[in-house]
This record gives sequence, structure tokens and C-alpha cells, in this order.
Amino acid sequence: MKTTTTLLSYLLGASLLSTSQAARLPDAAAVPGGVALITLPASGNTGSVTLNGKPVMVVEDGDSQIAVVGLSLSARPGEHTLEIRDTDTGTLRKQAFRVTDKQYETQHITIKNKRKVNPEKRDMQRIGKEQQLIRKALANHAARTPDSLRFQLPVNGPVSSPFGLRRYFNEQPRKPHSGLDLAAPEGTPIRAPAGGYISDTGDYFFNGNTVFIDHGQGLVTMYCHMSRVDVKPGQKVVVGEIIGAVGKTGRVTGPHLHWGVSLNDARVDPMLFLDEAPPDQGKHH
Repeated sequence: MKTTTTLLSYLLGASLLSTSQAARLPDAAAVPGGVALITLPASGNTGSVTLNGKPVMVVEDGDSQIAVVGLSLSARPGEHTLEIRDTDTGTLRKQAFRVTDKQYETQHITIKNKRKVNPEKRDMQRIGKEQQLIRKALANHAARTPDSLRFQLPVNGPVSSPFGLRRYFNEQPRKPHSGLDLAAPEGTPIRAPAGGYISDTGDYFFNGNTVFIDHGQGLVTMYCHMSRVDVKPGQKVVVGEIIGAVGKTGRVTGPHLHWGVSLNDARVDPMLFLDEAPPDQGKHH
């Protein structure tokens, strides 16, 4: 990385990964819930890149800069546009890319605790406050450089519910599954898949005991339904460090870990960041 680029990035509150780190990018999948890898124009000095007004991660690979773009499950197929700000001239350039369609499977789940499907009036105020906290944690874009863009499995267990499922709880349609469920016995240690800082923790109505790890540049991971939390906000964690244990708190049908990945405030498939796939798929939770 050139010294001038590093200084500009620092002054702008942005960070760029080194070439060696950029060589381990997530798998490219320009689909709803996926990650687009877009090589930026060589001309000009890139200061910031945004998609729909939200900052996007930029990494360096040799003489090239690559935008690592999270695509939400609601992203429409077709053309989308990155906005690129030149730090020297202030010029705003635009770069188009395409998103292709992807159809996810449907999942029907029976929840015995009907209050977790149709919350009572007394629950709604709590849920509203919690959703604000969760959205804030997942939307954070810290200037820190991520240690890695490739993850280890936080729990060595089979996938019990894949990402993107169109879900029905007690035959009522709900939002698509925005994470990856890993089945494991209650009490199984959960390990940080990469280094970062604990941005928040909480005990939420739907998600149960939850931890957020901010890895930097808009890459945030989320861990739900934990039986216990072993970390505190502001704490630094390294890859492999235990952050808590698998549980069945919140809205669940059995013990498992719900693992979510957010990139530029878009919930994306954690499988795209994994070096090693989970064991064979198990029973849905």
C-alpha cells in the first residue's frame, strides 16, 4: 500500500486492506443476499464508495482497488450503481453493476410458544426498542481494517437452517432467514470467526442472548440464542476466542446458533466468507 494512499485513507476515516489480505476475499455472488466484488476504475484517487448512500468496503489488490459490496435479500435483480468520490477533485463518479435473481427455498416452522409468533401488546414496546439497537449495531461502519475477510466456523455443527429461507412460523409468513443456523448441543462454546471488537450484547425477545462483533469497514457479525455471554462491549477478541455458548434463548425450537453477517448494512450469506463448509445439513430449527 502506498504511503500517500494510507495517509489519505486515515484522514478520511477509511481503511484499506493490504494486498495479502485482499487475496482472501469472500466468494463473489452478485445475487440478493450475496457479495459483489467490483474492480474500481484506475483513474482518480478513490476516497469513498457508497451504495444507496451507505459506505462500502474497499480493499487493495496490487494496483487495483476492489469494492466488497453486500447485497440485501431485498435487492432487486438488474442494474445497481456505486458512487465513487475522488479525494483530489471531489468529483463523483458512478459505476454500474448487475445483480442476478436467486430463489431461496421455503421453510415452515412450528413454534410452541405462540407469543413468540404473535407478540402481545406488552411485548411490542420492548421489541421496538430492541430492533433499533440491533439495526444500529449491524449498520455500524468503523474505520478499522478487518483482520480477515475469511471466517472460521464459530461452532462446529451442521447447518440446521440455511441462509435466505422464506419462512413461515405457524403457517404465518415472516421475513426471510437472514443468517445461518448451526446445530449444536446447549453449552457448546462459540468462537469468534475472525478478530474484532464486541460492539454490543443483549438479551432480546426474539434473538435471546446476543453478541455483535464489529470487524471493521462495515463488516459485523451477530450471534443469537446463546445460553451465556462471555464478553463485554468494547472488548477486543481474536480469531478462535470463546465469546459464549450455544443455547435456546429467544424464539427457537431447540438449541442452536443463529450466525448473521452484515456488510454495508446488508445481511449476507455467511457461507461466502467460510474457508471450510459446515458438516452435512441437519434438522431445521
